[in-house]
Amino acid sequence: MSGRAGLAWTDSHCHLQDEYLGERAQLAEVLGRAADAGVGRLVCIGTDLEASRRAAELAVAAAAPGVVGGATDRLPRMWATVGLHPHEAKEGVEPVAALLEELLTASPVPRGAPGSVVGVGECGLDYHYDHSPRDVQREAFAAQIALAKRHDLTLVVHTREAWDDTFDLLGAEGLPARTIIHCFTGGPDEARRCVELGAFVSFSGIVTFKNATGVREAAVTCPADRLLVETDTPFLAPVPHRGRPNEPAYVSVVGEALATLRGVPAAELAALTSDNAARAFALAG
Repeated sequence: MSGRAGLAWTDSHCHLQDEYLGERAQLAEVLGRAADAGVGRLVCIGTDLEASRRAAELAVAAAAPGVVGGATDRLPRMWATVGLHPHEAKEGVEPVAALLEELLTASPVPRGAPGSVVGVGECGLDYHYDHSPRDVQREAFAAQIALAKRHDLTLVVHTREAWDDTFDLLGAEGLPARTIIHCFTGGPDEARRCVELGAFVSFSGIVTFKNATGVREAAVTCPADRLLVETDTPFLAPVPHRGRPNEPAYVSVVGEALATLRGVPAAELAALTSDNAARAFALAG
């Protein structure tokens, strides 16, 4: 494990709900390894109706003393988002919007506190797989931009092989107050356009991949106050863990790789990106 005691990384994007909801012992182990790697916060991301509901339930469970087992006071704090991934755009945004309204209305957890819903997404455009028709993806994306604005939540954007349409749609609809381009896969030009729009740019384990030269260049040039780190658990495990299931503990590996690229101490980058994540998601805690 590459984390160090005393660091405080934030995994700004992970999907723990499918594997660990209802498996409290396993969840405690995963969160314990994250704590050992210096991870203090993580955001569990929704991708459709059920995944969003499970993300919200998991965030609440992680915040409840004794629920996940182990020394809960040392485990990372967790938040959730609700959204419809472009792969699932054909399912329609209405059920996800209704769930979001339900969770925001019924939750006893204050906005921004651990266990609360803090974002809409991940949503956006994916022209690599085209699991949903492109016009349907664009409609669902626009609807979720509106949802984020309506509820003053952070917009979490997925874009793959769709940069021009993503920028066009964000420009036409207008960004919410807080927007994150997750799992950034572009180069310096795309990173610059993201920042000019006012978005945060989140880097994953891709920065450690041999052929990801453009992503690494973008990671160096991205302004410090717009930089985030993530795992996208269980996907995209960084080198030397590539080919295995990812987990939040490995955000320390991503962060240390970024620190090396940018020529700063890992502790400095951990503090910087965690402060940025708190601003990006309006976290209270």
